[in-house]
Parts: sequence; C-alpha cells; structure tokens
Amino acid sequence: MSLAPAIRIRPVRPDDVDALLLLAERAGTGFTNLPRDRTVLAQRIERSAALLDDARLGGAIILVIEVERTVRGCGMIFPRVGVDWPFYSYRISYTTQRSSIDGRMVRFPVLTLTNDLEDCAEVGGLVIDPELRRGGYGRMIARSRYLFMGCHRAMFGKRVIADLRGWLDGGRSPFWEAVGGRFYAMSFAEADHINATTGNQFIADLGPRAPIYVNMLSPDAQDVIGKVHDDGRAARTLLVEEGFRDEGYVDIFDAGPTMIAMIDELKAVRNRHSAVFIRSDSGDALHDHLIAHGQGGDFRCTIGSIESAGGQAITDPGSAALLGLTEGDPIHWLPL
Repeated sequence: MSLAPAIRIRPVRPDDVDALLLLAERAGTGFTNLPRDRTVLAQRIERSAALLDDARLGGAIILVIEVERTVRGCGMIFPRVGVDWPFYSYRISYTTQRSSIDGRMVRFPVLTLTNDLEDCAEVGGLVIDPELRRGGYGRMIARSRYLFMGCHRAMFGKRVIADLRGWLDGGRSPFWEAVGGRFYAMSFAEADHINATTGNQFIADLGPRAPIYVNMLSPDAQDVIGKVHDDGRAARTLLVEEGFRDEGYVDIFDAGPTMIAMIDELKAVRNRHSAVFIRSDSGDALHDHLIAHGQGGDFRCTIGSIESAGGQAITDPGSAALLGLTEGDPIHWLPL
C-alpha cells in the first residue's frame, strides 16, 4: 500500500479539541463516544492523558490520525469499562415453552439487562473525515489501537469489546421508541446526549428490571436488534477480520451489536513484531506496515516500509522522521 501523504497516529493533545469537535459534528447522532460538546471533549482529552499514566481510571485513551500535520480522524481505547458507572448491555437469549395439552412448542428471543462485559477493554470512537474514507485511513487508525494494546499489554485484561452503532432511520431509533422511550420519557437524541456526556446511570435508575420479550415489540423494533448502522458496516468487517465475534449482546439504546474478542487472539497482537532500529534506507518504497515507537504519551505510529533480521530493523527515512527514531530505539510493527 503506497501512500504519499505524511501520516502519523499519536495520543490526543489539548490543542486537538477543535479538530475533535469538527469530527463529532460530522459523525452525527448516535455516536456517544464523541459528543458534540466542546467542554466534554476537553475533559475527555484531559482524561485520556491521565489514563496513559494510570489505566485503572475510567474513560478512553484517544488516538488521533494526522495527515500532513492536520488531525483528520480518531479512535479510542477504553482500558476498562464499568469503572465510573456500570456498563450495561442486553443479552439475547431464547426461551422455549411447550404446551402440556397439545404438545405445541414455541421458541422466542428475550432481552435481559446485564453487566456481563464489565472490566473488559473496549475499542470505539472510530471517526474519519468523510473525504478520507476511501483511502484506507479507517483501517490504519483501527489497527493502530490493537498495536497500542500489544505494546502496552499490561494495561489491559483478557477481553476487548466493540459496541457498534445501531441502525437508525433518519436519526430515529425504532428500538429506542419501542423500549427505552417508554421508560425514560425522552427522545433518542436526548438519551443519546445524556449517555454521551454524563453516563448511563439513569438506565439503572429508570429502566425495566424484568426481561423483555422480543416478540411483544413492534416489527420494526424487532428487525433492528443486532443490526449495524449503514455507516458501521465497514467497521464491522474490520472487526471480524481482526478476530471479533458476535456473542449475542446488543447496546441498550439502539440495539447495535457488541462484538467481543480475546486480546491475545487479535490478529494485530498475534502478528506484532519487535526489533531495534539501526538506520533508515530509501531502497524500499512500499509502505505496507504499521510501525510504532514509544510508550504512553510518547507513542507514535505511522505507515512505512521495514526490513528486519537478527533483531534489528531498517525503515524508510520518512517513517524514521515521523517517529523520531534514533539508532538503538525499540520499534514494533505489523502488516497493514
């Protein structure tokens, strides 16, 4: 994959707040990880920096992708979900009943509110400038998150989840109208904003305690359970390719699917290589690897070429410059 622009992925900084706000505005309704609120975004940037020093805190590590020194996208890693407030999901199960009179059997799905996924890591908040969606940039930022996890393995537990955006009809959520709207007396957009800015504790306070029988919901609500938003289909494909699986959990607001993987079984973690940088060389122009250097706030990742042998590696000059490499620095990489 040969890319001309200078590309660098790094942790977010305070001066990125306006760029994130622009991305949030373009993402639209239903994207709770990136709210359209400058104050909240500034707080999340501050928390991101704190998490790099102490992963036990709640919140997300935010990585941004620069193209020619301009932030054009972001991706997030939550080291642990359920720290600041419980992490709720609906688990889909099936109930079978049989009549003792005529032997007739019926089988139907049931939604049960759980926090089974508490303490997992989570990846989310993947937003790319619409002008860059066809250039492979989404794949770059997505895989850089897993490379970060591999390079900081002690920060994370055993599992990672990805909560995909559910299907909406012009900003309207059929699932919310059939379930959440009946309990919380607010629109989907209002609930989405509260969840994005203050958390979902009101779900525990006001939500249904008993299981929900899916066959009692409206047909359009039933149809969207586990259905991905049109804008999230590519993201789901990337997740499956990486090793995520659908295990029957859906989001409590829009019923989008929650994908689950074992961190050590992620393709990027399994295929990560490490070596010591010795020099750069312009001989190989094929930029087809994600290359990373640095820990915590100094983590940097770019797209470049690499040759390695005997625990030593050579990169192209552009990658060496973007990563700030000097002889003897440890580097990590994986095929893009």
